[in-house]
Amino acid sequence: MALKINLNDPLMKALKAVNSFGGNSLTPEELKRQRAAMELAGKLAAPSSEVQIEDFEVDAIACEKITPEMAHNPQYVILYAHGGGYTCGGLKYARILASKLALATGFTVISYEYRLSPEYVYPAALEDTDIMWKYILSLGYSPKHIIMAGDSAGGNLSLCFVQKHLTEGIEIPRCLLLFSPWTDMTASSKSYDKYKDKDPILNAEFIESVRQAYTGCEDADYSDSKFSPLYGDFEGFPTTYIQVGKNEILYEDSASLYKKLEKNGIRTELDVEKDGWHVYQQMPLPIATRAMKRLAAFVSREIYCEGRNE
Repeated sequence: MALKINLNDPLMKALKAVNSFGGNSLTPEELKRQRAAMELAGKLAAPSSEVQIEDFEVDAIACEKITPEMAHNPQYVILYAHGGGYTCGGLKYARILASKLALATGFTVISYEYRLSPEYVYPAALEDTDIMWKYILSLGYSPKHIIMAGDSAGGNLSLCFVQKHLTEGIEIPRCLLLFSPWTDMTASSKSYDKYKDKDPILNAEFIESVRQAYTGCEDADYSDSKFSPLYGDFEGFPTTYIQVGKNEILYEDSASLYKKLEKNGIRTELDVEKDGWHVYQQMPLPIATRAMKRLAAFVSREIYCEGRNE
């Protein structure tokens, strides 16, 4: 039976209390609350069994290596960037999807604490991602054996990373796995109005506050592709898998990305969960379990189908 969103349901009230963002999210008190809440969410929702977790650092960047205990394929690695509007999120929060990715794919997953805004503005997070990419290459992985994944702001970061590397003529990952990616900082899509009463996680006020924190200026051009990859070049992009909930204000961010990729002849899939919300895959619910099974099937087709395994 499909899960219907009822904002008065006790589960959804708890979800909003832990994960929702709104209003002025940049005061020290509010940032502290949000960051603590997201780390708590990680403790509560991350799978605690069937994975091994190893802490380490790369150039002062705190990282976690998560390895599935069963059916592990060490030939591939996933570099995962967490969400949180570029202002929140840490390793415990990242562990939710990092662990689920490891269990779904059988691959090692490496997550990392890129520098957050407003303390560190663009391009700090992108620079940290470059450091992590070079680290993984130093381990002996070829780009064809590296997958990048990201949710929300982490999806934005992954897309901007690939566009930057293509512009510079640098090798890119095998494929992208994106959960509700934030692709358009202009906040101009119809989704903001259409789903404002259905989205239990995000609202326009939050988006407007964190995008200013990330860019570091009040008059930033949010249509610049370095902030909004939707307006960038997708020629030469890797295969991209996108999961999004139909009931979120960032729905069109995913749908428009899918159209751009298709227009450029890129192999892409858009997985729309009609009863889903923003990064619903994090929750310990059947709807999330089914989503990760669909992701696993996509990865299996991409990696193991005849002629694609390298």
